[in-house]
Amino acid sequence: MSTESSTSSDTRAPVVILVEPQMGENIGMAARAMANFALPEMRLVAPRDGWPNPAATATAAGATHLLESATVFPDTRAAIADLTLVYATTARERGQMKRVLGPKEAVAEARPAIAGGGRVGILFGREREGLWNDEIALADAILTYPVDPAFPSLNLAQAVLLLGYEWFSQSQEGALPFAEVERVPASREMVVSFFDFLEAELDARGFYPPEKRTTMTRNMRDMFLRRGLSEQEVRTFRGVASTLMRSPRKLAGDEPAA
Repeated sequence: MSTESSTSSDTRAPVVILVEPQMGENIGMAARAMANFALPEMRLVAPRDGWPNPAATATAAGATHLLESATVFPDTRAAIADLTLVYATTARERGQMKRVLGPKEAVAEARPAIAGGGRVGILFGREREGLWNDEIALADAILTYPVDPAFPSLNLAQAVLLLGYEWFSQSQEGALPFAEVERVPASREMVVSFFDFLEAELDARGFYPPEKRTTMTRNMRDMFLRRGLSEQEVRTFRGVASTLMRSPRKLAGDEPAA
């Protein structure tokens, strides 16, 4: 278990501060959310059931390193003492004269603050009652989420997850972890040649009613061209069509033709 004297030195991301969390399971799930989005430091303020908590380990799903390095503080003031910018999360209007930001705006503000050498923390309150007004008064701004006002309460881990997603998304400039497999576009000559082949075979089999042939061929070409075919896709379609248009094989057990 970490103590106040072993505060993490990783200052590249916001610190997640859970104030008097009541259930170890929620602490573990919050750690998992932090690991998903590269938030490396968890601080705990007077967890109800003490620390460490086996229930947290059970729900961390591989993020136990964050639990092992978590720092425990006796109160909120001590937990934020070394920070230079603090946001307090709440789902309710508290009547305090503070700026109110959504996760996107808060992260956009926190990123340059961290880059400039500042330390940023996000306060998350108790599962049942959230943060107290006196705790919110210690923060620079309020962080709230755009949720349905008829049901605004979020699970503790969900709140951490949403903040983490916004942090990581902006850090990666929206880049996804992997991209679509590169497709080599088919040349127009290759595609038109396939159309000529397909339409000739369909003509030979009487597929088109004479009065509808022009419209049907045009519509079919539109269907294939709507997506943009790759070379491999054209080869596959042509192979499928060639196979279907061959004379059917004689099935086992068929009687020979008279």
